Amino acid sequence: MFISVLDLFKIGIGPSSSHTMGPMAAANVFRDHVDQLISQTSGDLDYRVYCVLKGSLAFTGRGHATDRAVTLGLHGYSPASLAGQDVNALTATLWATGKLELASGRCVGFNPEDDIVFDKSDPLPQHPNGMIFYLLDEEGKKILSETFFSIGGGFICTLAEINQLNAPLKIESAGAYPYPFDSAGSMLEMSRQSRLTVAEMKRANELTRMSALELEQGLDNIWQAMCHCVEQGLAAEGRLPGGLNIRRRAKDLFGQLQTHPEKATLNDWLCTYAMAVNEENAAGHMVVTAPTNGAAGVIPAVIYYLLKHEGGTEQQVRDFLLAAAAVGGLIKHLSSISGAEVGCQGEVGSAAAMAAAGLCAVRGGTTEQIENAAEIALEHHLGMTCDPVGGLVQVPCIERNGFGAIKAHTAAALACRGTGEHFIPLDNCINAMKQTGLEMSHKYKETSLGGLAVSVSITEC
Repeated sequence: MFISVLDLFKIGIGPSSSHTMGPMAAANVFRDHVDQLISQTSGDLDYRVYCVLKGSLAFTGRGHATDRAVTLGLHGYSPASLAGQDVNALTATLWATGKLELASGRCVGFNPEDDIVFDKSDPLPQHPNGMIFYLLDEEGKKILSETFFSIGGGFICTLAEINQLNAPLKIESAGAYPYPFDSAGSMLEMSRQSRLTVAEMKRANELTRMSALELEQGLDNIWQAMCHCVEQGLAAEGRLPGGLNIRRRAKDLFGQLQTHPEKATLNDWLCTYAMAVNEENAAGHMVVTAPTNGAAGVIPAVIYYLLKHEGGTEQQVRDFLLAAAAVGGLIKHLSSISGAEVGCQGEVGSAAAMAAAGLCAVRGGTTEQIENAAEIALEHHLGMTCDPVGGLVQVPCIERNGFGAIKAHTAAALACRGTGEHFIPLDNCINAMKQTGLEMSHKYKETSLGGLAVSVSITEC
Protein backbone atom coordinates (compact mmCIF):
# COMPACT_ATOMS: atom_id res chain seq x y z
CA MET A 1 0.00 0.00 0.00
CA PHE A 2 1.10 3.60 -0.51
CA ILE A 3 -0.15 6.91 0.75
CA SER A 4 2.01 9.96 0.22
CA VAL A 5 3.34 12.00 3.11
CA LEU A 6 2.04 15.06 1.25
CA ASP A 7 -1.47 13.59 1.24
CA LEU A 8 -1.41 12.47 4.84
CA PHE A 9 -0.31 15.92 6.03
CA LYS A 10 -2.63 18.47 4.40
CA ILE A 11 -2.85 22.20 5.00
CA GLY A 12 -6.42 23.31 5.61
CA ILE A 13 -8.67 24.94 8.18
CA GLY A 14 -10.32 23.91 11.44
CA PRO A 15 -12.11 22.72 13.33
CA SER A 16 -12.30 19.18 11.93
CA SER A 17 -10.73 17.23 9.09
CA SER A 18 -13.60 14.74 8.90
CA HIS A 19 -16.45 17.18 9.63
CA THR A 20 -15.10 20.33 7.95
CA MET A 21 -12.41 19.55 5.39
CA GLY A 22 -13.96 16.29 4.12
CA PRO A 23 -17.48 17.69 3.55
CA MET A 24 -15.98 20.77 1.89
CA ALA A 25 -14.06 18.56 -0.53
CA ALA A 26 -17.14 16.43 -1.23
CA ALA A 27 -19.27 19.50 -1.87
CA ASN A 28 -16.64 20.80 -4.27
CA VAL A 29 -16.69 17.52 -6.22
CA PHE A 30 -20.50 17.58 -6.42
CA ARG A 31 -20.41 21.19 -7.59
CA ASP A 32 -18.22 20.13 -10.54
CA HIS A 33 -20.57 17.29 -11.42
CA VAL A 34 -23.58 19.62 -11.31
CA ASP A 35 -21.76 22.06 -13.55
CA GLN A 36 -20.92 19.32 -16.05
CA LEU A 37 -24.54 18.17 -16.15
CA ILE A 38 -26.38 21.45 -16.51
CA SER A 39 -23.83 23.01 -18.86
CA GLN A 40 -25.10 20.48 -21.40
CA THR A 41 -28.71 21.67 -21.05
CA SER A 42 -30.34 24.62 -22.73
CA GLY A 43 -32.76 27.12 -21.32
CA ASP A 44 -32.87 28.86 -17.95
CA LEU A 45 -34.20 26.09 -15.72
CA ASP A 46 -34.66 26.55 -11.97
CA TYR A 47 -32.26 24.01 -10.42
CA ARG A 48 -31.54 23.68 -6.71
CA VAL A 49 -28.85 21.84 -4.68
CA TYR A 50 -29.80 20.00 -1.52
CA CYS A 51 -27.57 18.20 1.04
CA VAL A 52 -28.43 15.64 3.74
CA LEU A 53 -25.88 15.01 6.50
CA LYS A 54 -26.04 11.62 8.18
CA GLY A 55 -24.65 9.94 11.29
CA SER A 56 -21.93 11.79 13.18
CA LEU A 57 -22.07 14.63 10.66
CA ALA A 58 -25.69 15.20 11.67
CA PHE A 59 -25.16 14.94 15.43
CA THR A 60 -22.09 17.18 15.75
CA GLY A 61 -22.03 18.90 12.38
CA ARG A 62 -23.08 22.31 13.66
CA GLY A 63 -20.37 22.34 16.30
CA HIS A 64 -17.85 21.21 13.70
CA ALA A 65 -19.03 23.81 11.13
CA THR A 66 -20.08 21.13 8.63
CA ASP A 67 -22.88 23.31 7.25
CA ARG A 68 -20.40 26.13 6.68
CA ALA A 69 -17.97 23.69 5.05
CA VAL A 70 -20.62 22.38 2.67
CA THR A 71 -21.56 25.94 1.74
CA LEU A 72 -17.94 26.89 1.06
CA GLY A 73 -17.33 23.73 -0.98
CA LEU A 74 -20.43 24.24 -3.11
CA HIS A 75 -19.22 27.75 -3.84
CA GLY A 76 -15.94 26.32 -5.13
CA TYR A 77 -13.62 26.76 -2.15
CA SER A 78 -11.17 24.12 -0.94
CA PRO A 79 -9.65 23.83 2.56
CA ALA A 80 -6.16 24.74 1.32
CA SER A 81 -7.43 27.83 -0.51
CA LEU A 82 -8.95 29.19 2.70
CA ALA A 83 -5.82 29.05 4.85
CA GLY A 84 -5.19 32.56 6.16
CA GLN A 85 -8.54 33.97 4.99
CA ASP A 86 -11.29 35.47 7.14
CA VAL A 87 -13.55 32.44 6.79
CA ASN A 88 -16.25 33.90 9.06
CA ALA A 89 -16.73 36.96 6.86
CA LEU A 90 -16.61 34.91 3.67
CA THR A 91 -19.16 32.41 4.97
CA ALA A 92 -21.51 35.19 6.05
CA THR A 93 -21.40 36.65 2.54
CA LEU A 94 -21.97 33.31 0.81
CA TRP A 95 -24.72 32.33 3.24
CA ALA A 96 -26.89 35.20 2.07
CA THR A 97 -26.49 34.81 -1.70
CA GLY A 98 -29.18 32.14 -2.19
CA LYS A 99 -27.46 30.72 -5.25
CA LEU A 100 -24.31 29.04 -6.56
CA GLU A 101 -22.50 30.52 -9.54
CA LEU A 102 -20.80 27.66 -11.34
CA ALA A 103 -17.63 27.70 -13.41
CA SER A 104 -19.69 27.55 -16.61
CA GLY A 105 -21.50 30.74 -15.65
CA ARG A 106 -24.77 28.94 -14.93
CA CYS A 107 -26.42 29.41 -11.54
CA VAL A 108 -28.39 27.05 -9.32
CA GLY A 109 -30.34 27.78 -6.18
CA PHE A 110 -28.90 27.03 -2.77
CA ASN A 111 -30.02 28.37 0.61
CA PRO A 112 -27.98 26.78 3.43
CA GLU A 113 -30.71 27.32 6.03
CA ASP A 114 -33.19 25.24 4.03
CA ASP A 115 -30.99 23.10 1.81
CA ILE A 116 -28.68 21.50 4.40
CA VAL A 117 -30.46 18.93 6.54
CA PHE A 118 -29.03 17.36 9.71
CA ASP A 119 -30.67 13.93 9.58
CA LYS A 120 -30.29 12.24 12.98
CA SER A 121 -32.09 9.06 11.98
CA ASP A 122 -30.15 5.87 11.25
CA PRO A 123 -26.71 6.54 9.73
CA LEU A 124 -25.70 5.10 6.39
CA PRO A 125 -24.44 1.54 6.95
CA GLN A 126 -21.08 1.96 5.23
CA HIS A 127 -19.59 4.67 7.48
CA PRO A 128 -20.83 7.04 10.23
CA ASN A 129 -19.75 10.15 8.31
CA GLY A 130 -22.11 10.05 5.34
CA MET A 131 -23.61 12.83 3.23
CA ILE A 132 -25.95 12.79 0.25
CA PHE A 133 -26.07 15.61 -2.30
CA TYR A 134 -28.99 16.14 -4.67
CA LEU A 135 -29.67 18.34 -7.67
CA LEU A 136 -33.38 19.09 -7.97
CA ASP A 137 -35.21 20.49 -10.98
CA GLU A 138 -37.90 23.17 -10.83
CA GLU A 139 -40.51 20.56 -9.92
CA GLY A 140 -38.42 19.19 -7.06
CA LYS A 141 -37.48 16.04 -8.96
CA LYS A 142 -34.05 14.58 -8.18
CA ILE A 143 -32.03 14.58 -11.39
CA LEU A 144 -28.61 13.94 -9.82
CA SER A 145 -27.66 12.27 -6.56
CA GLU A 146 -24.25 11.41 -5.10
CA THR A 147 -23.27 9.91 -1.74
CA PHE A 148 -19.93 10.68 -0.12
CA PHE A 149 -18.21 9.54 3.05
CA SER A 150 -15.70 11.58 5.02
CA ILE A 151 -13.33 8.86 6.21
CA GLY A 152 -10.92 10.85 8.37
CA GLY A 153 -8.01 13.21 7.82
CA GLY A 154 -9.91 15.15 5.13
CA PHE A 155 -10.13 12.10 2.83
CA ILE A 156 -13.42 11.32 1.10
CA CYS A 157 -14.76 8.47 -0.99
CA THR A 158 -17.97 7.73 -2.88
CA LEU A 159 -20.52 5.00 -2.25
CA ALA A 160 -19.04 2.95 -5.09
CA GLU A 161 -15.51 3.35 -3.78
CA ILE A 162 -16.16 2.59 -0.14
CA ASN A 163 -17.37 -0.94 -0.88
CA GLN A 164 -14.08 -1.68 -2.67
CA LEU A 165 -11.84 -0.54 0.18
CA ASN A 166 -10.63 -2.45 3.21
CA ALA A 167 -9.91 0.40 5.61
CA PRO A 168 -12.03 2.11 4.07
CA LEU A 169 -9.46 4.40 2.50
CA LYS A 170 -8.15 5.41 -0.87
CA ILE A 171 -4.65 3.97 -0.99
CA GLU A 172 -2.67 3.38 -4.14
CA SER A 173 -1.45 -0.05 -5.13
CA ALA A 174 2.15 -0.42 -3.98
CA GLY A 175 3.29 -2.50 -6.93
CA ALA A 176 5.19 0.40 -8.48
CA TYR A 177 7.02 1.35 -5.30
CA PRO A 178 10.39 -0.05 -4.19
CA TYR A 179 9.34 -0.67 -0.56
CA PRO A 180 5.63 -1.57 -0.59
CA PHE A 181 5.27 -2.42 3.11
CA ASP A 182 1.62 -2.83 4.11
CA SER A 183 2.19 -3.77 7.74
CA ALA A 184 4.69 -3.02 10.47
CA GLY A 185 5.98 -6.56 10.08
CA SER A 186 6.76 -6.10 6.41
CA MET A 187 8.28 -2.69 7.14
CA LEU A 188 10.67 -4.33 9.60
CA GLU A 189 11.57 -7.07 7.15
CA MET A 190 12.17 -4.68 4.23
CA SER A 191 14.33 -2.50 6.44
CA ARG A 192 16.44 -5.51 7.46
CA GLN A 193 16.88 -6.65 3.88
CA SER A 194 17.61 -3.22 2.41
CA ARG A 195 19.55 -1.87 5.41
CA LEU A 196 17.60 1.35 5.00
CA THR A 197 15.85 3.33 7.72
CA VAL A 198 12.09 3.88 7.77
CA ALA A 199 12.56 7.45 6.55
CA GLU A 200 14.87 6.31 3.74
CA MET A 201 12.37 3.69 2.53
CA LYS A 202 9.53 6.20 2.70
CA ARG A 203 11.61 8.74 0.81
CA ALA A 204 12.43 6.20 -1.91
CA ASN A 205 8.74 5.46 -2.34
CA GLU A 206 7.90 9.15 -2.58
CA LEU A 207 10.58 9.76 -5.21
CA THR A 208 8.78 7.48 -7.65
CA ARG A 209 6.00 10.13 -7.75
CA MET A 210 7.95 13.37 -7.53
CA SER A 211 11.41 14.85 -7.71
CA ALA A 212 13.67 15.19 -4.68
CA LEU A 213 13.21 18.96 -4.83
CA GLU A 214 9.41 18.66 -4.91
CA LEU A 215 9.46 16.31 -1.93
CA GLU A 216 11.81 18.53 0.06
CA GLN A 217 9.75 21.64 -0.68
CA GLY A 218 6.56 19.81 0.19
CA LEU A 219 7.93 18.65 3.54
CA ASP A 220 9.26 22.12 4.29
CA ASN A 221 5.86 23.66 3.47
CA ILE A 222 4.15 21.24 5.83
CA TRP A 223 6.51 22.10 8.67
CA GLN A 224 6.32 25.84 8.01
CA ALA A 225 2.51 25.63 8.22
CA MET A 226 2.73 23.60 11.44
CA CYS A 227 5.22 26.07 12.91
CA HIS A 228 2.94 28.97 11.95
CA CYS A 229 0.06 27.28 13.78
CA VAL A 230 2.13 26.89 16.95
CA GLU A 231 3.32 30.48 16.94
CA GLN A 232 -0.07 31.96 16.05
CA GLY A 233 -1.62 30.01 18.91
CA LEU A 234 1.08 31.16 21.33
CA ALA A 235 0.29 34.80 20.47
CA ALA A 236 -3.52 34.66 20.40
CA GLU A 237 -5.87 35.32 23.29
CA GLY A 238 -9.58 35.67 23.95
CA ARG A 239 -12.46 33.20 23.89
CA LEU A 240 -13.06 30.42 21.39
CA PRO A 241 -16.22 30.50 19.26
CA GLY A 242 -19.07 28.04 19.57
CA GLY A 243 -20.88 28.85 22.80
CA LEU A 244 -18.81 27.13 25.48
CA ASN A 245 -16.96 30.39 26.20
CA ILE A 246 -13.64 28.52 26.49
CA ARG A 247 -10.71 30.84 27.18
CA ARG A 248 -7.52 30.43 25.18
CA ARG A 249 -4.73 29.41 27.54
CA ALA A 250 -1.64 28.80 25.41
CA LYS A 251 -0.45 32.41 25.40
CA ASP A 252 -0.70 32.69 29.19
CA LEU A 253 1.04 29.36 29.71
CA PHE A 254 3.81 30.35 27.31
CA GLY A 255 4.29 33.63 29.16
CA GLN A 256 4.66 31.83 32.46
CA LEU A 257 7.24 29.45 31.01
CA GLN A 258 9.25 32.29 29.50
CA THR A 259 9.18 34.24 32.75
CA HIS A 260 10.33 31.30 34.87
CA PRO A 261 12.10 28.85 32.54
CA GLU A 262 13.89 27.26 35.50
CA LYS A 263 10.53 25.97 36.72
CA ALA A 264 9.39 24.71 33.31
CA THR A 265 9.27 20.99 32.60
CA LEU A 266 9.22 19.07 29.34
CA ASN A 267 5.54 18.41 29.92
CA ASP A 268 4.82 22.12 30.36
CA TRP A 269 6.40 23.01 27.03
CA LEU A 270 4.79 20.14 25.09
CA CYS A 271 1.32 20.88 26.45
CA THR A 272 1.66 24.58 25.69
CA TYR A 273 2.78 24.00 22.09
CA ALA A 274 0.13 21.36 21.41
CA MET A 275 -2.67 23.40 22.96
CA ALA A 276 -1.62 26.44 20.92
CA VAL A 277 -2.24 24.49 17.71
CA ASN A 278 -5.56 23.07 18.80
CA GLU A 279 -6.83 26.42 19.99
CA GLU A 280 -6.12 27.64 16.47
CA ASN A 281 -8.02 24.65 15.12
CA ALA A 282 -10.97 25.31 17.43
CA ALA A 283 -11.04 28.89 16.16
CA GLY A 284 -11.39 27.62 12.58
CA HIS A 285 -7.95 28.85 11.54
CA MET A 286 -5.27 27.17 9.45
CA VAL A 287 -3.93 23.82 10.67
CA VAL A 288 -2.32 20.74 9.17
CA THR A 289 -4.02 17.35 9.37
CA ALA A 290 -1.60 15.34 11.49
CA PRO A 291 -3.23 12.97 10.79
CA THR A 292 -6.50 14.78 11.61
CA ASN A 293 -7.48 18.28 12.72
CA GLY A 294 -8.66 17.05 16.11
CA ALA A 295 -5.15 15.65 16.70
CA ALA A 296 -3.30 18.41 14.85
CA GLY A 297 -1.26 19.59 17.85
CA VAL A 298 0.63 16.44 18.80
CA ILE A 299 3.22 16.19 16.02
CA PRO A 300 3.90 19.97 15.73
CA ALA A 301 4.43 20.17 19.50
CA VAL A 302 7.00 17.37 19.50
CA ILE A 303 8.87 18.79 16.50
CA TYR A 304 8.75 22.35 17.82
CA TYR A 305 10.27 21.18 21.10
CA LEU A 306 12.93 19.26 19.17
CA LEU A 307 13.95 22.40 17.29
CA LYS A 308 13.63 25.00 20.02
CA HIS A 309 14.98 23.03 22.99
CA GLU A 310 17.10 20.20 21.61
CA GLY A 311 18.90 21.79 18.65
CA GLY A 312 17.05 19.84 15.97
CA THR A 313 17.77 20.49 12.29
CA GLU A 314 15.67 21.02 9.17
CA GLN A 315 16.75 17.64 7.82
CA GLN A 316 15.64 15.99 11.05
CA VAL A 317 12.23 17.58 10.59
CA ARG A 318 11.96 16.06 7.11
CA ASP A 319 13.02 12.63 8.37
CA PHE A 320 10.61 12.96 11.29
CA LEU A 321 7.69 13.66 8.95
CA LEU A 322 8.62 10.78 6.64
CA ALA A 323 8.91 8.24 9.47
CA ALA A 324 5.71 9.53 11.06
CA ALA A 325 3.89 9.28 7.73
CA ALA A 326 5.05 5.68 7.28
CA VAL A 327 3.42 4.72 10.58
CA GLY A 328 0.36 6.89 9.93
CA GLY A 329 -0.15 5.20 6.59
CA LEU A 330 -0.08 1.78 8.25
CA ILE A 331 -2.70 2.83 10.80
CA LYS A 332 -4.94 4.26 8.07
CA HIS A 333 -4.52 1.11 6.01
CA LEU A 334 -5.04 -1.41 8.79
CA SER A 335 -7.57 0.48 10.91
CA SER A 336 -8.85 4.07 10.88
CA ILE A 337 -7.98 7.59 11.95
CA SER A 338 -11.63 8.68 12.06
CA GLY A 339 -13.02 9.57 15.48
CA ALA A 340 -16.48 8.85 14.18
CA GLU A 341 -15.39 5.34 13.27
CA VAL A 342 -13.10 4.25 16.13
CA GLY A 343 -13.13 7.06 18.70
CA CYS A 344 -10.28 9.38 19.69
CA GLN A 345 -7.86 6.46 19.92
CA GLY A 346 -7.81 6.73 16.12
CA GLU A 347 -7.06 10.45 16.21
CA VAL A 348 -4.85 11.45 19.14
CA GLY A 349 -3.72 7.83 19.53
CA SER A 350 -2.58 7.67 15.92
CA ALA A 351 -0.93 11.09 16.16
CA ALA A 352 0.99 10.03 19.26
CA ALA A 353 2.17 6.83 17.56
CA MET A 354 3.32 8.82 14.53
CA ALA A 355 5.09 11.42 16.68
CA ALA A 356 6.81 8.72 18.75
CA ALA A 357 8.03 7.02 15.58
CA GLY A 358 9.28 10.29 14.11
CA LEU A 359 11.11 11.34 17.26
CA CYS A 360 12.67 7.92 17.72
CA ALA A 361 13.81 7.99 14.09
CA VAL A 362 15.61 11.33 14.32
CA ARG A 363 17.27 10.27 17.55
CA GLY A 364 18.93 7.47 15.64
CA GLY A 365 16.55 4.68 16.62
CA THR A 366 16.62 1.42 14.70
CA THR A 367 13.57 0.31 12.76
CA GLU A 368 12.79 -2.09 15.61
CA GLN A 369 12.93 0.77 18.10
CA ILE A 370 10.77 2.98 15.86
CA GLU A 371 8.14 0.25 15.60
CA ASN A 372 8.33 -0.20 19.36
CA ALA A 373 7.91 3.55 20.01
CA ALA A 374 4.80 3.70 17.84
CA GLU A 375 3.32 0.67 19.57
CA ILE A 376 3.93 2.06 23.07
CA ALA A 377 2.27 5.36 22.22
CA LEU A 378 -0.74 3.76 20.53
CA GLU A 379 -1.16 1.10 23.22
CA HIS A 380 -1.69 3.73 25.88
CA HIS A 381 -4.50 5.39 23.95
CA LEU A 382 -6.55 2.23 23.34
CA GLY A 383 -10.20 2.67 24.20
CA MET A 384 -10.12 6.47 24.20
CA THR A 385 -13.55 7.81 23.32
CA CYS A 386 -14.47 10.77 21.14
CA ASP A 387 -17.04 12.68 23.21
CA PRO A 388 -16.67 16.39 22.42
CA VAL A 389 -18.74 18.66 24.63
CA GLY A 390 -21.21 20.64 22.58
CA GLY A 391 -20.01 18.92 19.42
CA LEU A 392 -17.03 21.29 19.44
CA VAL A 393 -13.35 20.38 19.05
CA GLN A 394 -12.51 22.04 22.35
CA VAL A 395 -13.27 19.96 25.46
CA PRO A 396 -11.52 17.57 25.96
CA CYS A 397 -9.77 17.82 22.59
CA ILE A 398 -7.39 20.72 23.21
CA GLU A 399 -5.84 19.37 26.41
CA ARG A 400 -5.89 15.85 25.01
CA ASN A 401 -3.38 16.90 22.35
CA GLY A 402 -0.99 18.03 25.07
CA PHE A 403 -1.17 14.66 26.76
CA GLY A 404 -0.77 12.93 23.40
CA ALA A 405 2.47 14.84 22.84
CA ILE A 406 3.71 13.86 26.31
CA LYS A 407 2.91 10.19 25.70
CA ALA A 408 4.66 10.33 22.31
CA HIS A 409 7.80 11.81 23.85
CA THR A 410 7.76 9.23 26.63
CA ALA A 411 7.23 6.36 24.20
CA ALA A 412 10.17 7.47 22.05
CA ALA A 413 12.39 7.76 25.12
CA LEU A 414 11.45 4.28 26.35
CA ALA A 415 11.97 2.73 22.94
CA CYS A 416 15.35 4.42 22.42
CA ARG A 417 16.58 3.01 25.74
CA GLY A 418 15.52 -0.49 24.75
CA THR A 419 16.65 -2.94 22.12
CA GLY A 420 13.45 -2.86 20.08
CA GLU A 421 12.38 -6.21 21.47
CA HIS A 422 8.87 -6.05 22.94
CA PHE A 423 5.85 -8.22 23.59
CA ILE A 424 3.00 -6.72 21.51
CA PRO A 425 3.82 -6.00 17.83
CA LEU A 426 2.55 -2.73 16.38
CA ASP A 427 0.35 -4.63 13.93
CA ASN A 428 -1.43 -6.36 16.82
CA CYS A 429 -1.90 -3.06 18.59
CA ILE A 430 -3.40 -1.47 15.48
CA ASN A 431 -5.76 -4.42 15.14
CA ALA A 432 -6.73 -4.08 18.81
CA MET A 433 -7.57 -0.43 18.18
CA LYS A 434 -9.73 -1.38 15.22
CA GLN A 435 -11.61 -4.08 17.14
CA THR A 436 -12.08 -1.77 20.12
CA GLY A 437 -13.52 0.85 17.80
CA LEU A 438 -15.89 -1.62 16.19
CA GLU A 439 -17.20 -2.68 19.60
CA MET A 440 -17.38 0.88 20.99
CA SER A 441 -20.88 2.32 21.33
CA HIS A 442 -21.76 4.99 18.79
CA LYS A 443 -22.37 7.29 21.77
CA TYR A 444 -18.60 7.59 22.16
CA LYS A 445 -17.73 8.10 18.49
CA GLU A 446 -18.10 11.81 17.76
CA THR A 447 -21.86 11.97 18.23
CA SER A 448 -21.73 13.83 21.58
CA LEU A 449 -24.32 11.40 22.96
CA GLY A 450 -22.21 9.99 25.80
CA GLY A 451 -19.26 10.48 28.11
CA LEU A 452 -18.05 14.01 28.81
CA ALA A 453 -20.43 15.39 26.21
CA VAL A 454 -23.44 14.63 28.44
CA SER A 455 -21.73 15.43 31.74
CA VAL A 456 -22.85 19.05 31.38
CA SER A 457 -26.16 20.57 30.34
CA ILE A 458 -24.96 21.68 26.87
CA THR A 459 -25.58 19.00 24.22
CA GLU A 460 -25.32 21.00 20.99
CA CYS A 461 -24.07 24.44 20.09
